[in-house]
Amino acid sequence: MICRALTGESLQAGARELASRDPDLARILQRVGYPPIWGRRPGFASLVRIILEQQVSLRSADAMYRRLDARLGGVTPHAFARAGIAGLRQLGVTRQKAAYLHGLATRLVDGTLDLSAVSKAADETGRRTLLDIPGLGPWSVDIYYLMALRRPDIWPRGDLALATALRDLKGLRALPSHEQQLEFATKWAPWRSVAARILWALYLSERRRVVD
Repeated sequence: MICRALTGESLQAGARELASRDPDLARILQRVGYPPIWGRRPGFASLVRIILEQQVSLRSADAMYRRLDARLGGVTPHAFARAGIAGLRQLGVTRQKAAYLHGLATRLVDGTLDLSAVSKAADETGRRTLLDIPGLGPWSVDIYYLMALRRPDIWPRGDLALATALRDLKGLRALPSHEQQLEFATKWAPWRSVAARILWALYLSERRRVVD
């Protein structure tokens, strides 16, 4: 039986099962070892990070997150709601992301969004709730479910690093389309989140090799 949230133990069990089914994943596991679980704490701060990471490098997003944390006295819904869109813009957040972050914060402050209830709801119900929030598209919600809620069977749609790693894993001539990615990922159910972590580990390994 697969646990609802991945742990280090269940991640390794899932990785072993995937390796037994897919020789390419087995080869990567032998080379890079078990991937990290890369967990994030569920809640507002994780969603802030995910919104900041949209269409920018992780390094840039992390720098902005740290600036907001320091200047606002913490990454909390009340701090972001008080700052307002103008206040977030003054700290360097783009107009669109400032609106997204402020809208998310106000929903949590006024109680129209309950992230604890989202985490306890069926995945389909919780995902619909988050997708109704401006700024949280399919990729953002997938990443939240995979990283923060640590669901075992999530494939993040539109993730460029995964597309790149999948191309390398399967020896494809070009980056796989969304449909091609889903075709591969379907074969890895019910451990698609584990497969994604293995491919992220491959991607990072390849990047380090090129840099070195």
